[in-house]
Amino acid sequence: MFFFKPITEEVRLFQLKFTKQNKTKKFILASIFSCIAALFQAAGGLLPGIGLFLSPLATAPILLCSMFSIKNGIKSYFLTILLLLILQPTELIVFPFTTGLLGLGLGLAFHFFKNRLSIIATGAALLMLGIMSLLYLFHFPVLGPGFSDSFSINTVLIILLFSFLYCWFWVEITLIIFRRLALLN
Repeated sequence: MFFFKPITEEVRLFQLKFTKQNKTKKFILASIFSCIAALFQAAGGLLPGIGLFLSPLATAPILLCSMFSIKNGIKSYFLTILLLLILQPTELIVFPFTTGLLGLGLGLAFHFFKNRLSIIATGAALLMLGIMSLLYLFHFPVLGPGFSDSFSINTVLIILLFSFLYCWFWVEITLIIFRRLALLN
C-alpha cells in the first residue's frame, strides 16, 4: 500500500551530507530558514489577501531545517518565534501552535520513521493538538467564525481530517523537493 512504502533514500543522503558541514554553515542555514519562515508567517498580517496564501508556506523552512538536523530545526523554530515578536506580534499565537509546530513535527518524524503513514500521522497529531489547543484551551478563533470554541465532536473530526490531508500534502511536497535536489547533485 502507498502509505506503508518507505520514504526515499534522498532524505537520508541529505541528512548525512548536512552532518558533515561545519557549525557555522549549519547555523547560517538555520537562521536563513528562520528568516524565510518569519517573512512567510508575517505576510498573513502585513499583506491582506495574498498574505493568507503565503502564511502557510512558513511550514516549509522549518520542515526542511528540522529534516536536516533536529537540533537546528529546534533552533530555527524558536528563532522564528523571536523574529515574529519583532515583525508581526499578532502572528505569535498562531505560528508556535500550527505552521511552526507542523514543520518541526514533520521534520522530526522524518528522522524517526521510515514510512509515510507514520510521518503523516505524527504531523497530523501535532497539528491537531496545536489547533485544538488554540481553539479550546486559549479560545482563539484559529478556524474563523464558522467554528465555535465550545467542544464538538464534529469539529474535532473535521480538524482530524484536515490535519491528515494537510500533512500528507506537506510530506509529498517535501519528498518532491528532495528528489529534485538529488537530481541537482
